[in-house]
Amino acid sequence: MEQLKLKDETIKLGQALKAAGIVQSGVEAKYIIQDGLVKVNGKIENQRGKKLVKGDCIEYNGETLSIC
Repeated sequence: MEQLKLKDETIKLGQALKAAGIVQSGVEAKYIIQDGLVKVNGKIENQRGKKLVKGDCIEYNGETLSIC
């Protein structure tokens, strides 16, 4: 499980995917999120702007990212 440390209190889902290196660009993040391929805390998330906080967990393509 990879961890992403927050600089602020929240981070948007698309930004988190890009910051962790899971996707190469915001456009790529947009498409995988819109296609329902990303889960946040076990539920499919379709909003690229979904705000994540410490303790949230992202799943995509067999990878897990924890926000801390």
